[in-house]
Amino acid sequence: MFTGIVAAVGQIVDVQPLTDGAGAATRQTGSRLTVDAGALDLSDVAVGDSIAIQGACMTAVRIEDGRFVVDVSQESLSRTVGLSRRGDVNLEKALRLADRLGGHLVSGHVDGLGTVVRFEPVGESWLLVVKAPQALARYLAYKGSITVNGVSLTVNAVDDQPDGCAFSINLIPHTIGATTLGSLAAGDAVNLEIDMIARYVERMLPGGAATGPSA
Repeated sequence: MFTGIVAAVGQIVDVQPLTDGAGAATRQTGSRLTVDAGALDLSDVAVGDSIAIQGACMTAVRIEDGRFVVDVSQESLSRTVGLSRRGDVNLEKALRLADRLGGHLVSGHVDGLGTVVRFEPVGESWLLVVKAPQALARYLAYKGSITVNGVSLTVNAVDDQPDGCAFSINLIPHTIGATTLGSLAAGDAVNLEIDMIARYVERMLPGGAATGPSA
């Protein structure tokens, strides 16, 4: 579990394909990422611990010299963005029971991809508008929570559309400076995770979905 409060911006410094088979039958089964943790303290992280990278929960398989290594399955690569190339990434260590819950409960399981529609300064803050797919639209609500690239954010407006919905977020300067969100541009894809409570509410309602947002 995570909170969506990014602890540090790290950097994917190496991407190596994981393969299965040999010769002509060789196929890629995923990627091995080496991540420079930046300011993220790894002193209390052990092999097997979870770290969220751009909002996707990954397992550390090696830790050394301020870096950690994770293996990402092809399934995860196909359902996320930002994990298949070198570059800056949002990092958060798994939540401990004694930690403050500064954001909201986040599982680190990406539910779908959104597309940035607008990203522009408004006064001292920034306006971020993201188009969410239809499968996620019903989980978004005014003043509800959403995770974008691993960052816990509050929805300020929801505009329902035939093929999904566009939701608006206000980003303060601290969020821009402490995460990778400041580098977004219109047209960029982003990882989205819906509020966990919304899943259970829908499931308890008559006719609630049994297979999740991707159904």
